[in-house]
Amino acid sequence: MPKLVPTEQDSLASMRDLMDNADCLIDQSQVEKALDRMAADITAALGDKLPVFYCVMNGGLITTGHLLTRLGFPLEVDYLHVTRYRGGTHGGELFWRVSPEIPMTDRHIVIVDDILDEGTTLSAILDYCRAAGAASIATAVLVDKRHDRKAAPGLQADYCSLEVADRYVFGFGMDYKGYWRNAPGIFAPQDQ
Repeated sequence: MPKLVPTEQDSLASMRDLMDNADCLIDQSQVEKALDRMAADITAALGDKLPVFYCVMNGGLITTGHLLTRLGFPLEVDYLHVTRYRGGTHGGELFWRVSPEIPMTDRHIVIVDDILDEGTTLSAILDYCRAAGAASIATAVLVDKRHDRKAAPGLQADYCSLEVADRYVFGFGMDYKGYWRNAPGIFAPQDQ
């Protein structure tokens, strides 16, 4: 399924209108405090392990960038690109675009993403990491969405400092039809 081409509905005016009328669920200062807490917890657990952090593209890019600058220990960084949304607002079939380059075998790894929603993508990534022989696997997400539709019973991130209600959210890495990943906080369209 190719990326959706912007339509009149996705015009600059409509995207600005979306943001102007969105509900701010978590502001920038709350995000910054959450990242500080997450960094402190990760440092305590992995600061002496020479871990590899794998950013889940594209959503995890902003969270990863802000999180890594808070970690004062040696680490490596790589990325992987797995998606279900491909420019839309509803998830579909899992699509692997890029596998990581740094080997996971016998390494302590941290998967960093923007949100844990149903967890289908995260579950597939965890299966991939286990099969690759990682010494340990931790997950860090900025936001956990509260609902009972998780892909696996008890699925949760090892490091997460924020929760949101069961609404479509965007900002700080999460997008609305490919836009507004750059919004400085966590927002929801007003009609959802």
